Amino acid sequence: MEEINKGLLEKLGLNNEDYNDIIFILKRNPTLTELAIFSAMWSEHCSYKSSKHWLKKLNTKATWVIQGPGENAGVIDIGLGNAIVFKIESHNHPSFIEPYQGAATGVGGIMRDIFTMGARPIANLNCLRFGSIKDKRTNHLFEGVISGIGDYGNCTGIPTVAGECSFDKRYNKNILVNAMTLGIAKKNKIFYAKAGNIGNIVFYVGSKTGKDGIHGASMSSGAFNTKTDTLKPTVQVGDPFTEKLLMEACLELMKKDAIVGIQDMGAAGLTSSAVELAASSNLGININLDKVPLRDKSMTPEQIMLSESQERMLIILNPKKEKVAKQIFSKWNLNYANIGKINSSKNITLKYKKLNVANIPISSLVSSKTFKRTFSVYKNRYVKKNYRKEKISSLVKKILNNHNYKAKNKIWEQFDHMITRNVISQMGGNASVIKTNSGYQAIAATTDCNIFYCDVDPYEGALQAVAESYRNLISVGARPLALTNCLNFGNPEKNIIMGQFVNSIKGINRASKKLKLPIVSGNVSFYNETNDNNIPPTPQIGAVGVIEDYRKVISYNSFELSDNIYLIGTPGSHLSCSAYERCFYDYKDIKRNSIPPKVNLEDEQYNGEFISKLINDKIISACHDISDGGLLVALVEMCLINKCSISFSKKFQSHSFLFGEDQSRYIVSVSDIKLKDFEKKIKTTKIQYTKIGRIMDSKIINFADKSFINIDELEKLNKL
Repeated sequence: MEEINKGLLEKLGLNNEDYNDIIFILKRNPTLTELAIFSAMWSEHCSYKSSKHWLKKLNTKATWVIQGPGENAGVIDIGLGNAIVFKIESHNHPSFIEPYQGAATGVGGIMRDIFTMGARPIANLNCLRFGSIKDKRTNHLFEGVISGIGDYGNCTGIPTVAGECSFDKRYNKNILVNAMTLGIAKKNKIFYAKAGNIGNIVFYVGSKTGKDGIHGASMSSGAFNTKTDTLKPTVQVGDPFTEKLLMEACLELMKKDAIVGIQDMGAAGLTSSAVELAASSNLGININLDKVPLRDKSMTPEQIMLSESQERMLIILNPKKEKVAKQIFSKWNLNYANIGKINSSKNITLKYKKLNVANIPISSLVSSKTFKRTFSVYKNRYVKKNYRKEKISSLVKKILNNHNYKAKNKIWEQFDHMITRNVISQMGGNASVIKTNSGYQAIAATTDCNIFYCDVDPYEGALQAVAESYRNLISVGARPLALTNCLNFGNPEKNIIMGQFVNSIKGINRASKKLKLPIVSGNVSFYNETNDNNIPPTPQIGAVGVIEDYRKVISYNSFELSDNIYLIGTPGSHLSCSAYERCFYDYKDIKRNSIPPKVNLEDEQYNGEFISKLINDKIISACHDISDGGLLVALVEMCLINKCSISFSKKFQSHSFLFGEDQSRYIVSVSDIKLKDFEKKIKTTKIQYTKIGRIMDSKIINFADKSFINIDELEKLNKL
């Protein structure tokens, strides 16, 4: 047995105070297995000890919320007896260490969170942040992550339908890989992580346990240094074909009234799944480690408990249904074993080679320390800037030539987003739309976060991320319903980083309440730091809405030639912190002297509800929300996809009008036949609107300053 000393404690992410607390809890010295279990369950990744206090303040309730935070995923009622189960979570550290497997297992893990609750996964999304494209390692990471996501999703038959991808040198040593999955279930057939009653049996099913992923939770709870290659054994190895078999087996078993509770073996593996199942019912659990299917018979009990080998489930079964479970698992050619029982002890007890290697009160594992960390808030100052004069065409090219704004076809083409034939939207639109196969019902989903806003002002940036998600759902004709979030930050032990987190929570919460978008699930990823360099605050938002009749769905390119184009909302004025400003200043200047646009949530809601009515009444033919790059970039995006141009009705020369990133705004197209109806309706509102021009059958867009762009040439420039 390895000697318990300072070096071992550090390796496990524990300190002397933790060790003394463990002795106090157990009233004796811990075994090595017990120490490993405490290490995993008390890690930041599993315990949320730095974030728990603030997460409790989030808006999580609404009449349509079936399950909020606290389970594997959130669940909302979308009508017609259906529920959507969804969540987003991070796999950042593993993806930087080993990009292909890190990203692939991130997809696999979030999918298991969904079908664990009885839902069939129907769509994957992702949010990716890479370092500078000029950094020698970025291309390696980029290729590995994209391949990992694409291969895993394609092999399991779940379409990847949408996402985000951006590049910034502040992610050079800490890339972000956030994966989101949506599933559909009957609202009265949701499964939860619970132990049920004393005497229920504990079933292991899925891949055999190996030495991959050991200490993965602890690794994700600390900062990086330059020796990341030594951490490769902490990264899991995925098998999408086994995932598919496991999913089908679990969904089939769920129909047999056999499952009492079920939990994916994710972070901390068998440890967290066993503890969480027992804790949910305030009961104890006994596990015989000799019965766990192993790939390596030499594994120690602590290795078995901490392994994060993929494609595994822990299921609590009614003992009378054991035979049924075995038949189903055999049918799908899966490893399985009855490894334990639920009891009244309120402890987790482990046997290994007939020895008692652990006996821990479960309450001590799930009620770890909660830190109310001190924080500070960075206050920047706004300084009005003088921008050098450039042609409008030159500025459009500069923005769209930036890797953050280039078309992401290179990524999308690796994802089979039409694999189920239920996806009725194309990649790159405002939000993705997926049929539910209940009449004409569909759901819409999107992910959003402007890191440049968040870096300057985390409160406004996080609030804006919610607002943009809301607009993206509105733009396709969806009724926004709920949010999930993945909160990516640096080291929470630093006051300024904790301040970023706290203010992001406040911004999200305010927007969530006003726009009636409860947060039903999510994830916190701290310690995205290498050698004291932290990532920009990145509170990633995933949003879901329902569409009653998908025949009314529109997109940003569903217009016809000669359609009239209108700006809905205030004329642009805000250039500070914009894509336009980044053509002239670097992020350091912007962080010191810029402010992001403020979101008027009253306007956001009012304008959004009006757009919804226009779509429902079939008055507009296309819609595009205005965000990064402002009005003109949004217009050019519309032209690029359909290879057409805009004939402007006025000589719009003001750069603030063309490139300002003011919020709560949309571009809509209106046919001549619907023009009177449109003008009649909008004149009954308080909404400002501006006639921009018409869609033209041309490849040239002419601007008021006598410059122009060629759509064919811009398309070549705009490829990643």
